[in-house]
Amino acid sequence: MSRHLRYAELEAALPELERSPRERGTLELIVRRPSKGQREVLDAGRLDVEEGLVGDRWALGKRLRAQQLTVMNSRLVALLAQTRDRWPLAGDQLYVDFDLSLEHLPAGTRLAIGAAEIEVSPEPHTGCRLFAERYGRDAQRFVGSERGHALQLRGINAWVVKGGDVRVGDAVRALFD
Repeated sequence: MSRHLRYAELEAALPELERSPRERGTLELIVRRPSKGQREVLDAGRLDVEEGLVGDRWALGKRLRAQQLTVMNSRLVALLAQTRDRWPLAGDQLYVDFDLSLEHLPAGTRLAIGAAEIEVSPEPHTGCRLFAERYGRDAQRFVGSERGHALQLRGINAWVVKGGDVRVGDAVRALFD
C-alpha cells in the first residue's frame, strides 16, 4: 500500500502541477465505472451527449448533467496515487495532462478531446470521504485549500456537448471564442 503524502510534500509539488500545459494537453487515462466501486481502465471510449462516457454508471443514477463527467489533472493523481494502478481510485473518468485552473478554464469553457467536445460545468468538483481515505486527509485538505480551488486540483465537472470517440493519447485543448 502506498503511503499518504504530507501536506508539505504536496505543497512542494505545486510548481510541477502549475506547469501543466495550457495550449495542448494529453488524455492520459480513461476510466469507466460500470457500477459502484468498479473501475474499468479503457484505451478508448465514447463520449455521448445523453450518456456521458458510454457504459459508465452516471447514466444509471440521478443523471445530473452538471456532473456527467469528471476530469482530473494527471500530474496530481500521479503524485497522490504514486503508482498508475491507483489512479482510478480517484473516481474520475478522464485524466488529463492539462491546466484545469479556474483562470484557464472557467465554467462554460469548451474542451476538445479526441472527436468529442465537453463543457466545463459551474458545479465545483470536490473531494469526498473516499478520496480522503484513498489518498489521505492532507490530500483532501490540499485540494480543498484556496490554491487548490484556484487550480481546480480535485478536477472539474463537465458534460458532453458533442459526442465522439476518445483515446488515450488524444490531444486536449480549450476552444476559446
